[in-house]
Amino acid sequence: MKTTILIGTSGYSYQDWVGPVYPPGTAQKDFLKSYSQLFNFTEVNFSYYKQPDSRTLERMLHVVGDDFRFAIKVHQSLTHKVTADFQRDAAQFKEGIRPLVEASQLSAVVMQFPFSFHYAAASRTHLDRVCRAFEGLPVAVEFRNGEWQKDSVNAGLKKRGVALINVDEPLLPGLLKPSALVTAPFGYVRFHGRNAADWWQGDNASRYDYRYSEDELSEWVPRIVSMAKSAKSGVMVLFNNHWKGQAVENAKAMMKLLDASPSP
Repeated sequence: MKTTILIGTSGYSYQDWVGPVYPPGTAQKDFLKSYSQLFNFTEVNFSYYKQPDSRTLERMLHVVGDDFRFAIKVHQSLTHKVTADFQRDAAQFKEGIRPLVEASQLSAVVMQFPFSFHYAAASRTHLDRVCRAFEGLPVAVEFRNGEWQKDSVNAGLKKRGVALINVDEPLLPGLLKPSALVTAPFGYVRFHGRNAADWWQGDNASRYDYRYSEDELSEWVPRIVSMAKSAKSGVMVLFNNHWKGQAVENAKAMMKLLDASPSP
């Protein structure tokens, strides 16, 4: 059986995609419909800023087909601005994404921790507790601080069935180096771009303003194929270099490169 490789972008609701990606004049309410004609997978990011609402996700499911899959980022109260009662916040989040779970269209719950989340005892305790709060769901964790790039961390994630998110990002001190590890039934890769100049001082647009060359994408083809061989539930590949639709361009290019490679 051929392992599924899902390819898409981190988010789809960008006004600057009207023209480069979506037809001129496309209204924001129609972004997901237009996106679903290009890809069958996306990573929902608005849930980081606002707890997801089940009615919103139900409407989104009506827009896409039954074969469409979602990864969804957890709310910032669980990763960046942790509250005293994060268990309540986790319960609220799980209730909000219930439509995706019931429709079997949830591929991953994404926990992205900030650079300030250091490899320390308190952080490790919180990571364990928040992963346990989502036990039974497909969980993927992304670290932004290279301190977490340890064999012991990978072993801990594997023990819990939690996927490590492998990243492609600038090779700057303190950040993670490229990896192609599978620590759960599924694998996960996020492409952030390699814009070293704006990584620390840029905003959410300029930081990810980067277009991968075909040679740079080709570096990842054997890695993704290798991951697919050991990931029973498939591999998810997301492009976060969203400025001006560059993520869409690179996601399409990756599809072609993988189609031309030997099947996993």
